[in-house]
Amino acid sequence: MTTLLLDADAIPETSRHQIFTASFVDLNLTQPPKRFFRHGWQSWTLAAWLDPSEPPLPIRAPEFRAKDEDPAYAFHKNHVSAWVGAVELGEDDILLFGALDLSGRIELSGRMLKGFYEDTREGEWLLARGKEDEVFEKYANLLETRFGKTRFDKPPRVWCSWYSLLKWISEPILLKALHGLGDLPFDVFQIDDGWQDESGYWEAGKKFPSGMAAFADKIKATGRTAGIWLSPFMVSPKSQLVKDHPDWLLRDEQGTPVPAGITWGGNPLALDVTHPEVLEWLDGLIRKVVGWGYGYLKLDFLYTGAAVGKRYKDIPREEAYRNAMRVMREAAGDAYILACGAPIVPSLGLCDGIRVGPDVAPFWLNKPLTVWLNNPNDTSTQNAVRTSLHRLWLSPLVHVDPDVMFFRSKYNALKPHENQLLQDLGTITGFKATSDLPGWWKEAEREKAREFLASVPTIQKVKRYQYRIDGREVDFSPGVPIPTSNMDYPVWLARNCGLVKIIRRQVLPALWESMKR
Repeated sequence: MTTLLLDADAIPETSRHQIFTASFVDLNLTQPPKRFFRHGWQSWTLAAWLDPSEPPLPIRAPEFRAKDEDPAYAFHKNHVSAWVGAVELGEDDILLFGALDLSGRIELSGRMLKGFYEDTREGEWLLARGKEDEVFEKYANLLETRFGKTRFDKPPRVWCSWYSLLKWISEPILLKALHGLGDLPFDVFQIDDGWQDESGYWEAGKKFPSGMAAFADKIKATGRTAGIWLSPFMVSPKSQLVKDHPDWLLRDEQGTPVPAGITWGGNPLALDVTHPEVLEWLDGLIRKVVGWGYGYLKLDFLYTGAAVGKRYKDIPREEAYRNAMRVMREAAGDAYILACGAPIVPSLGLCDGIRVGPDVAPFWLNKPLTVWLNNPNDTSTQNAVRTSLHRLWLSPLVHVDPDVMFFRSKYNALKPHENQLLQDLGTITGFKATSDLPGWWKEAEREKAREFLASVPTIQKVKRYQYRIDGREVDFSPGVPIPTSNMDYPVWLARNCGLVKIIRRQVLPALWESMKR
C-alpha cells in the first residue's frame, strides 16, 4: 500500500493535471473550498455541489439507505464521493480529484481531500485543475480509455409503461397504449415491471397469456424495438428461485441474506453475482429474453450486485458487479442496455444508457420522504433534475437518461414551469422518453409530444445551471437546492416507512381503479 501526501498547488502549470498511482492520497487544500462536488454511488444517489460547512445527513430510514445510498458510507462523519470529487476554489477554478480504477472514494475532511481505494489496492488517480467543464472532460476521456463507452450514436426515443401504469399492466392495456401511439416517432416501446409474477422467476405472468415473445412481435410490427424491464440481481424472498437455490443469495458475515432495500414489491434480497451458477443463470436469462425478440433491456436495481456482503468468490464488490455485467453484456449481443439503479463507473462500457438520477414523478417534491427522512435520492422530479444535471459530464461515455418527461395534464401535479424544466432536461440529454398513456392526452398535448420527439435543437451551455435551447434561456437553478427542515418528523415514518406502505397498499390501488373508470 502506498500513501501520497500532496499539495493542491503541486499540479504543474504546463499541463494543469497529473496522473499518479497510490492506495491512499492526502491532498492538502491551501484554502477552504467554497463548494464540494459530491458524486453519488449509483443512479439514484445524490450528485451535487454542496456547502462544505454542512455535515452529511444520513437517510433516517434503513430501508431507504439500502436502496438509495451506498450503505458502506451511510453514516460517515464526512462527505464521501464515489470515484470523483471536486472543490471550487474560486471563479473558474475547480480542482478535480478522480479515481481511474474501481472502488475509489474521495473524502472531504476540513482542508484535506482524502482519496482511497476501499479494497486498499493501488490504483491510478487524476488530479486536474482548471475550468469546470475542462477538468470533467479530462476525467471522462480517461475513463473511456479504461472502461469504454456506448456503442450507439444517439439514444433511442422511448415509451415506457411504468410512470402511468406502475405494475398494473396487462396485454390488453399495453396493446391499447401501443396502438394509441399511432405514428408518433418512438423508437422503443418498453414494458416495465409487472409482466412477471415475481422477481427471480422471469416468465410471462398470468396477465400476459400469449407470452412475451408474442407481445414482442406485436411491438415490432409497429416498426419499433421491443423493450422489457428486468431486475436480474435481486429476488423476492418467497420466490421459487430462493427455495431452490438458497446458496445463491448474498449474505453478511453472520450468514443472513443481504436485503436489497424497500421497493414497490416489498423487501427483496440480493444475489451473489460471483457464484458460478448465478453467472450461468444470468447468461441464460438474458439470452432467453433477447431470444423472445427484445432489443432494449432496462436492467434495474443493479446496485444489489455490488452490495456489501460475503461472496462465494472473495473479490472486491465493484469488481464482482462488473464481471456480472460483462456476462450480461455478452449475452445481450446487439441489444441496447439501459442500466438503472446502477453503480456509475463500474457500468461504463457495459451499458449503452444509464439512469443518472432518481425516478421522476408527476409532482415536484415528496416532502415527507425527501425532507423528513433526509433522502434527496427519493422519487420526485426535483430530486431527479438535481442529480441528473450534475451527471451531464458523463455524456461522452454513455447516454445519460434523466427519466421520462410528462406532456399530460391528467394525473399531473407538476406546475407548468416545473414540467418545462423536466422537458428541457430531456432535450439537453437527447434521451427522450415518456410514459403518458395516449388516451390521457389532449390533442395539443399529443402534438407537444410529437414536436419534442422530432426536434433537433441547438443547445448551448451558458453557466453551470443555465443553457440556451434554440436561443431560449433555460435556468435549472430552481431544481438545485436540497430542501431541509428543522422540524421533528414522525418517528413511525422513519422506523416503519409507514407512508410508503400506505401509498403502496391503499392510495395507488385506489388511484388505479379511478384511472380504469
